Amino acid sequence: MEPSTPASPAGPPLRTRTSFLRTLGPGLITGAADDDPSGIATYSQVGAQFGYSLAWTIPFSFPLLAVTQGISAGIGAVTGQGIAQNLRRHYPPWVLRFAVLLLLIANVINLGADLGAMGAALELLVGGSHHLYAVVFALACVFLEIFISYKRYVNVLKWLTLSLLAYVAVVLSVNVPWSDALYGVLVPQIVFDSDHAMALIAVLGTSISPYLFFWQAGEEVEEQHRQHRLRLGANSHAAGPELARIRGDTLFGMGFSHLVALFIIIATAAALNANGITQIETSSQAAEALRPIAGDFAFAVFAAGIIGTGMLAVPVLAGSAAYAVAEMFRWREGLDRRPSEAKAFYATIAVATLGGVTLTFVGLDPIRALYWSAVVNGILAAPLMAIMMAIAMNPRIMGRLTLPRWMMFGGVLATLVMALASIGFFVL
Repeated sequence: MEPSTPASPAGPPLRTRTSFLRTLGPGLITGAADDDPSGIATYSQVGAQFGYSLAWTIPFSFPLLAVTQGISAGIGAVTGQGIAQNLRRHYPPWVLRFAVLLLLIANVINLGADLGAMGAALELLVGGSHHLYAVVFALACVFLEIFISYKRYVNVLKWLTLSLLAYVAVVLSVNVPWSDALYGVLVPQIVFDSDHAMALIAVLGTSISPYLFFWQAGEEVEEQHRQHRLRLGANSHAAGPELARIRGDTLFGMGFSHLVALFIIIATAAALNANGITQIETSSQAAEALRPIAGDFAFAVFAAGIIGTGMLAVPVLAGSAAYAVAEMFRWREGLDRRPSEAKAFYATIAVATLGGVTLTFVGLDPIRALYWSAVVNGILAAPLMAIMMAIAMNPRIMGRLTLPRWMMFGGVLATLVMALASIGFFVL
């Protein structure tokens, strides 16, 4: 036997990195989709209006989102069913109908706002008609989601998460007083007035959105089908490693999402607020405002990032709606199925996306669209989170894999915070 060759010092770390990247999937895509063009508009407005003083809201909301998404992913993996299907099986029919109806309304409005922002961003870059571009983006997203195989499509979505790095580049291209920025991140500056309260509610509502719950749970079920694995509730010996993968994927995805959100606030605070520009209503307006201050490079990168994140977020919004509707009506569902095998599921994706793009032609004000999307999400988020907690703590549904104490505490805290935010939204 020949002596073994010593391993290269770089070998095991490289294999470890490769193995870790392969575990990233539903959590990474869901987290990146959270920074959709509507979210970019919200973070841009917070940075422009308040400078660095509300940067602390990002690390504050991160654990709340991470634990909520971990619970939704766990429900999908353990039960082998999405959120809507669990609602249908274990709760009165009106609960499911109410949740799905509100989700559809919020998602279609959000789709319209995102597609409109993407069209406006491309118009800024190359000229032309933003309405035409919005239609092209909508058709492209529908085509990819329906006709590309699930395995390849997931890889496309993973690559699209790199578009978020555009906002890291923007931060590097502007002059940031890092001592002020870090102070804003690490030291909460709480001001008791309606403007600051609304900004906090907007950040929470943008970060913790019901469509993310439905999407990540559905994607965990898709992964089980793709890999021909049993649900964890029927395969408890595999539960430990699989739940650890879900936790790692979710923490990484939500952490990446929130880091980018923080960069957007810092970039707009440094470039816009510091120069007296305090009112930003859309993500494309933020990009346009950057040009005279931070230069053409920052403008172009910011605008291109809007398009890239939109191409990721639009399929997630439409897909989450399709999962919910298909599970409510017991249709065949899944991006791993051929179009001929799940016609109604894919038709829902197309109708939701094209319904959203139609809103860009009816003169819907982008701020009003975001407002009503936030209203509907605010109505739905806290009750749905409470129901998810009840599902995840119920041994009849989850078997031996009910929530551990730390996740139970985190989930209850996140639900309470969102309930207070929703109440505050309506009061203010």
